[in-house]
Amino acid sequence: MDGWAGEETIGELIARARERLGKSQYTLAEALREASSRGDGIPDRGMVARWETARRIPTPYWRAHLATVLQLPLTLLDRAAAASKAQRAGKQHAEQPDPAERLRFVLAHPGRVDLVSVAHLREQVRRLDERYVHFPSTALIPETGHYLGQVVFLGGHATRAYVRRELHAAEAEAATLMGQLVWDASQRRDHDTAIAYFDQAVEAARQQGDKTAEGLALLRKSFVALYGWRDPQAGLTLTQHTARTTDGVSRVLTGLAMLHTAEAHAMLGDRRDCEQALSAADTQFSRIQTDDPAIDLFSPTQPGRLAGSCYLFLHDARTAAAILERAARELQDQSKAQAVVLGNLAIAHLRQGGRDAAIARLHEAIDVTERNRGGGGLNVIFGAGRELRRWRGSAEVQDLYDRIMALMTA
Repeated sequence: MDGWAGEETIGELIARARERLGKSQYTLAEALREASSRGDGIPDRGMVARWETARRIPTPYWRAHLATVLQLPLTLLDRAAAASKAQRAGKQHAEQPDPAERLRFVLAHPGRVDLVSVAHLREQVRRLDERYVHFPSTALIPETGHYLGQVVFLGGHATRAYVRRELHAAEAEAATLMGQLVWDASQRRDHDTAIAYFDQAVEAARQQGDKTAEGLALLRKSFVALYGWRDPQAGLTLTQHTARTTDGVSRVLTGLAMLHTAEAHAMLGDRRDCEQALSAADTQFSRIQTDDPAIDLFSPTQPGRLAGSCYLFLHDARTAAAILERAARELQDQSKAQAVVLGNLAIAHLRQGGRDAAIARLHEAIDVTERNRGGGGLNVIFGAGRELRRWRGSAEVQDLYDRIMALMTA
């Protein structure tokens, strides 16, 4: 015996019934919200995931609504809930192993992959994703690649449809992160490998029917077009595709897609369309709800960061500087985004002749980038360094160049 075979848990029952009806975790949560007018907690995709992976057991109130929505006998759900509670309390003859132990077992017996082991993999990827904004990408690549490889391996052996769907979700998340890490670690030079990972993520998301995950991978792919290929027309096509994909699914992702649509228009020199896209993004952000599936991706500083970049591309340094100054005051988290804002602000000062202000901001950007090695920050800093050439004879600029050279060779 493997130590966890036995009666079906309520999580497995919910997942199997959901799959039978063709519902995703998002659509099940939506159906439950529509079915109930009150409850002990508003269901969202996260709550459904916690039910299915045994981290939570639905209360009698929600079991009654689950019975209706999933077309199951309430007695069956109650029995499964009782069995799950017994397992939690250690009353079954076999004690449940921890998720890491379970994962080790299914890697040795991949045909037995289950929701708990997949949830453990997804949690590891999410933790790595949370570290992305503050840690060097090179430090995160080995673990992310390791987990992505495990997900793909298990996906080739999973026999239960609802487990395969969760593995597709895990693959989309891991491949999206891996693409960003590889591109960032290469200082935004290895476009082909990054695109391959983003395409892998898009395909996995489509297999699962997850428009949010698909939209995120498409948005990251547009970054390669905009900042890697420096092809604003290709970037515009991808950002608009992203907005169409996420329309009605996530206002956060649709708004982010519109921000980068604005940037593509700015690169093309089209101020009117750029400002219309910025306005459309603001409209999306003003209507964000707390249950947006991409809520964790939103930051109030994003509109200012991207608008400042847009006005730099439109050669309006004065407007860009005003916007970026506000963003710099609000963004004090030592993140990769902060380095980009500070670097762009330095460029805005340089284009107005403000050498000393630009040097001060560049030193701040380098301070941040020395910690997180963000590819976007590095590229902006190098670009600002090129614009300092007319002052290269000064000691202050030479000191700055020494720090930039150290960044390049680190």
